[in-house]
Amino acid sequence: METKYIRRELSTVIEEAYRYFSVITITGPRQSGKTTLIRNLFSHLPYYSLENPNVRNFAENDPIAFLNQHAKGMILDEVHNTPNLLSYIQGIVDNDTNRRFILSGSSQFAMLKKVTQSLAGRTAVFELLPMSYSEIRDTASDTPLDHLLFNGFYPAIFSGCNVPQFLYPAYMKTYLDKDVRDLLQIKDMMQFHTFIRLCAGRIGSLFKASELANEIGVSPHTVTAWLSVLQASYIVALLPPYFENTRKRLTKTPKLYFVDTGLACFLLDIESPEQLSRDKMRGALFENFIVMEALKRRYNQGKDSNLYFYRDSNQNEVDLLLKKKSGLYGIEIKSAMTYHTDFGKALKQMDGWIKVPVEGKAIIYTGTLENTAGEIKLLNYSRMDHILK
Repeated sequence: METKYIRRELSTVIEEAYRYFSVITITGPRQSGKTTLIRNLFSHLPYYSLENPNVRNFAENDPIAFLNQHAKGMILDEVHNTPNLLSYIQGIVDNDTNRRFILSGSSQFAMLKKVTQSLAGRTAVFELLPMSYSEIRDTASDTPLDHLLFNGFYPAIFSGCNVPQFLYPAYMKTYLDKDVRDLLQIKDMMQFHTFIRLCAGRIGSLFKASELANEIGVSPHTVTAWLSVLQASYIVALLPPYFENTRKRLTKTPKLYFVDTGLACFLLDIESPEQLSRDKMRGALFENFIVMEALKRRYNQGKDSNLYFYRDSNQNEVDLLLKKKSGLYGIEIKSAMTYHTDFGKALKQMDGWIKVPVEGKAIIYTGTLENTAGEIKLLNYSRMDHILK
């Protein structure tokens, strides 16, 4: 089967950074397209996967000889398997600034900690998440929303290499369970699987470790440790609350989202787009989609997250806040196709809740009626690029 390469938006930023840094580090979920991206961008450099036992043994037993095989440098994929290489790379690039090393890995916390310790000031670090909507717009413009949410955004889906009913069960068994075994000593994997499915049922909700702990029958400390595994594996992302310069008491608890809606659908036992269209979680999954699109836009620009939500003690809430140079941009997310005037109720009041300037306001929904002239923009999700800048 012929596969199609889709150029990733992050490529432009990486190409620019390559001019200034001896080392480029790319992390992100397994199967998010890191290997494909770096092999296409840096085809002039030899490629080595440290998942390969023979390559890994050579790298571990004689790191200097391994790294000095090529005068121009090399691509080292899954480098978190041999973290000690990073100290040797530091010495090499300090002595020869023309050498280039391209590193990738899937274990967020372990890898980034070692990278920042060994290669501080020598590497640019980027995070590659699954495909953004803008990256697959040409092939997905006619795809119904429920199909988009159900399929998810892993490159294998859009390159025609896999389908959701096979990809996500295998992802759980092959990758996530392996990460769990590597990072934590869990005696009862069934409890962990219950935990992750319960997390999927709380998409868009405040993450409260004590509630989940009571439901599963473990300690809150255990739940917090398990959550760290899901974050390290790029399965979930936490959206922090905004609490600076406000006049009200605010929540300090983050909201929980999944990095990919396709995996979330699998965990929710949603087996088709038709079932999703009727499921009570459809609205939460649509919100998840929009929040992750905003995060992908930041990461694909080589920037850190600028995303928050607002909620105070009176239950006033704005789904998503973008923190920009000139102030905050408020976004309400609605899965309905029909516009209702109460969609903008919170946005109209947010100036009174937040002391900093409000740069703009928008409602993102699934309907076709749009209006960009008023105080509050009304946009179909397919045109959200206009405000996610």
